[in-house]
Amino acid sequence: MEKIKQRHMGVGVVIALLALGMVVLFPPLLRADDMRKAQGLVDKARVTFSEFMRDSTYGWLHENVDHAKGVLIFPQILKGGFIWGGSGGTGVFMVRDERTGKWSDPAFYTLGSVTFGLQIGGESAQVVMVAMTKKAVDSLLSSSFKLGGDVSIALGPLGGGAKASADIPSVTGDFVSFAKSKGLYAGLNLEGAVIAVRDGLNRGYYGKGVRPADIIVMKDVRDSHSAGLRETLRCKC
Repeated sequence: MEKIKQRHMGVGVVIALLALGMVVLFPPLLRADDMRKAQGLVDKARVTFSEFMRDSTYGWLHENVDHAKGVLIFPQILKGGFIWGGSGGTGVFMVRDERTGKWSDPAFYTLGSVTFGLQIGGESAQVVMVAMTKKAVDSLLSSSFKLGGDVSIALGPLGGGAKASADIPSVTGDFVSFAKSKGLYAGLNLEGAVIAVRDGLNRGYYGKGVRPADIIVMKDVRDSHSAGLRETLRCKC
């Protein structure tokens, strides 16, 4: 038994050394891969947000995007098989300039340990979260935080559109979340989920190591390939 354990440990060391060698010997290739993944995520986020905007079920979201401090978009939250063995996915966060109404370039994040209580079943969901307070935005400037612990999160109300907004109950929370699966509303519980910065994708997308504050607050880096997503957020289309 002890020999078997030692053999497994030896295999683990070899794998770790090979991975380290890849990082040292082929950093340009790894960065290029992160760049492709990041751009693919930006493109998917644009499609996801547009789908929510075309769906009259999310009337509260339509009416309040222009009042939000920022928006988190996760094109795909998978049930199981995530980095730590739980449920989760990767998304982008963008902040709105309250003076000009323009949206920042995206910063990349992961969402993990999601409770998959989908009311309609399924193995994946799309999620849009609006940051309604400065506290919500500030939380995203840290390396990681827990929803419902460090900051509050509320399930977004559903309604028929702008004219029905007066009948939609008021909702309070640092974040307000909406989810859909297979094009329909999904009851996804995000309480206790952890959001963390995806440093590799931020570095790959902007060509150097950057913090979320460099992207969404200081605006020290830009990428013209996010123009489509920024315009979709602006026009809510």
